[in-house]
Amino acid sequence: MDRVILLLSVVSLGVSSQPITDGQRLFSIAVSRVQHLHLLAQRLFSDFESSLQMEEQRQLNKIFLQDFCNSDYIISPIDKHETQRSSVLKLLSISYRLIESWEFPSRSLSGGSAPRNQISPKLSELKTGILLLIRANQDGAELFPDSSALQLAPYGNYYQTLGSDESLRRTYELLACFKKDMHKVETYLTVAKCRLSPEANCTL
Repeated sequence: MDRVILLLSVVSLGVSSQPITDGQRLFSIAVSRVQHLHLLAQRLFSDFESSLQMEEQRQLNKIFLQDFCNSDYIISPIDKHETQRSSVLKLLSISYRLIESWEFPSRSLSGGSAPRNQISPKLSELKTGILLLIRANQDGAELFPDSSALQLAPYGNYYQTLGSDESLRRTYELLACFKKDMHKVETYLTVAKCRLSPEANCTL
């Protein structure tokens, strides 16, 4: 909550009057937040994989490569070159959608440990921070002009009663997709932040 208040106070200072200093500070907080979430996602996925038998890992990985994440319906850059060509507002908008798509599924990642219980509140705070950055960089542009409120369904049948094998697959997919999406958001926010420093090398 303190960090959200800090984000709001930064914006109230006037991003337009000091675009580089205040903008970079706001971006630094957002990047730091998503880096923490990405590391947490990697740890949760690694811990889950280590609890599986080698054959289970192989089979689940094979299935996941043939499957899709729920958030794959969110149009995003297909490679690093397109990412670098994308505008700051586009990168922020995609990041916002990705974080928003995890608000409901993240509840299934909670419970059992303190780090897991940090996920939902940290996602919420990051979403607030990204929205502030979008407003500061809009310059009169319409928010999400290419789509009305994007509604994503929960992850398939994840919230229904599942057999043990199906539950294992869904958990694997959920953790793998969470890790994948946090990596995307970290990349997009890092590139967008770098744009505020013209002398910086933003090469991925």
